[in-house]
Amino acid sequence: MSAVVLLENDQLRIVVDPMVGGTIRSVEHRGLGLSVLGKVPWKAETTPLDPATVTDERVWLSRYSGGWPILFPNGGDACTFHGVFHGFHGEASIAPWDMQMDDRAITLRRRFQTVPVEMEREITLDGDLLSIRETARAIGAEATVMWGHHPSFGSDLLDGPVEIQSNARGFMSDDNYDAPANPLRPGGKGRWPMVPSKTKNALFDLSRPREPLSAMTCLADFTGAWVTIRRLDNAVGIALSWDEAVFPYAWLWFELGGITDEPWKGQTRLIGVEPNTTWPANGLAEAEERGGHLLTLRPGREVTASVRLQVFKPNGAVRGVNPDGRVIG
Repeated sequence: MSAVVLLENDQLRIVVDPMVGGTIRSVEHRGLGLSVLGKVPWKAETTPLDPATVTDERVWLSRYSGGWPILFPNGGDACTFHGVFHGFHGEASIAPWDMQMDDRAITLRRRFQTVPVEMEREITLDGDLLSIRETARAIGAEATVMWGHHPSFGSDLLDGPVEIQSNARGFMSDDNYDAPANPLRPGGKGRWPMVPSKTKNALFDLSRPREPLSAMTCLADFTGAWVTIRRLDNAVGIALSWDEAVFPYAWLWFELGGITDEPWKGQTRLIGVEPNTTWPANGLAEAEERGGHLLTLRPGREVTASVRLQVFKPNGAVRGVNPDGRVIG
C-alpha cells in the first residue's frame, strides 16, 4: 500500500508518493479549487518493485497513475546500455525513495542500483509556485544517463479547449511514432507551433490541440525554457519552466482520446511537457546510436537542475515567463 504525503500552503496543495518513484500525484490550486495534473483510466499498482526495473511499457504503465514522475537514468524504451539493463523510463520513475519532510519541503533521496549515482530532490512551495531542485552526483565512477521529468497535465486543466504557448524555436516529431490519431509527419521538423502534418505541404497548429490526438514530439532551441497551457475560458493555467543548460529538450506528448487499445481505451486526456537531457526519446542505447545528447556525470562533480510549476488564473494569452517561473501577462 502506497503511503502518500501532503504538502500545502495557502495557495497550493500537492500529494507525493515516495514509494513509487517519488511521483507527484496531484497539484491543486486551493483558491480556484482546480487540479492540473492528469490521471489515467485504470487503477495503478502501488506495490514497489524490487529490483526497480521493468521490461516494457506495459509493466511500467501498471504503476503509472498519471501525475509527475522523474525519468532517470533512462527515458523511453528498456535497453541494455554499456552492459547494464535499464528498464522502461528508468529506475527512478518507479523505485522507492527515502523521504524527509517538514512544513516547508519534501526531500527525496536515492542511491541508484543501475548506475553509480545518488540524487537528492527538494520539493518546495512558494505561493502559487512549486519548485523542484535536484542534485545528482556520481559515486566512484562516471555514469552516462538520460535525465528528465514526466509531468502529465490533465484533470480540470483539460476540462475545455486549451492554448499551448512556448518560447521554443525548434520542433521535431518522433520518426518512429505514427498512431492512427497522429496528424503529424513522422520525423518532421519545423518551428513551433505550426508543424509539418501528414497532408502534403500543409502545417498543423499544435498550440490549439484538437481531439482525438496522439503524438510524440519534441521542443528545442530555448532561451529561458518555458511552456504554458491555458484553458481558453481562463479558468486555470500552468507555466512550466526549467534550466535548459541541463534540460535542452522538452518532450511534448499528447494522448487526447486517440488510443483505443488497452489500457488507454480512448478515455485518456493527457498532455505531457517533459524537460529532458536527450532526444530521441527511445532509450539510452538508441539515443547513443543515433548521436543524441547524453549527460555524463563524473565523480566529484555535482549537477543541479531546477524545474518550476506555477498554477494561476489567466487573463488572456501569456506574454512570457519570468526567470523565477511566473507568467508575464
